[in-house]
Amino acid sequence: MKILEKITLIIYSNIMLVLAVILSLLVFGWLDIKLVGDIVTKIVVGETSGKIVLGLSVVFILLSIKCIFFDSTSREQIKERQGVLLENENGKLMISKETIENLVNSVALNFQSAEDVTTRVVLDKENNVNVFVNLIVNEEAIIKDLSANLQARIKEKVKTATDLEVKEVNITVKKVASTQQIEK
Repeated sequence: MKILEKITLIIYSNIMLVLAVILSLLVFGWLDIKLVGDIVTKIVVGETSGKIVLGLSVVFILLSIKCIFFDSTSREQIKERQGVLLENENGKLMISKETIENLVNSVALNFQSAEDVTTRVVLDKENNVNVFVNLIVNEEAIIKDLSANLQARIKEKVKTATDLEVKEVNITVKKVASTQQIEK
């Protein structure tokens, strides 16, 4: 979010909070409605204060319309969420993050010691791939060997399939599943 949007959101939220408190006090009868009406009348009817209130109202109306109808997400953020766009003389190819994650999952599940896997892929500005793998292994797994082999195989497979460089493969072994848990 841009700094201007953050500031206006803070101001807008505070105004809404004050209005909600005033309305609550009015509903419970803890604030005199005539007093509130007199204050609002003085603010709106006054020559200078009326123009200030009108200007602020117009600004907030425009900001509200902008927030409702126009997304503040930049094209780069949208591209980052989608995946990697590759171009050549024949056209364009979009490789989604989900595709890379599925590829990594299939590589991991081909290892006998891997019982379950979840993957998250992060792409940097140079389209380098950072892979985060959460792994559940069986009790016969040699975790050090498994992770080294899995990291090498993931880098190789992603490079072969997508022609993208895998910068790093981070593996977290979440659990060692016993043979009884696997059979269920």
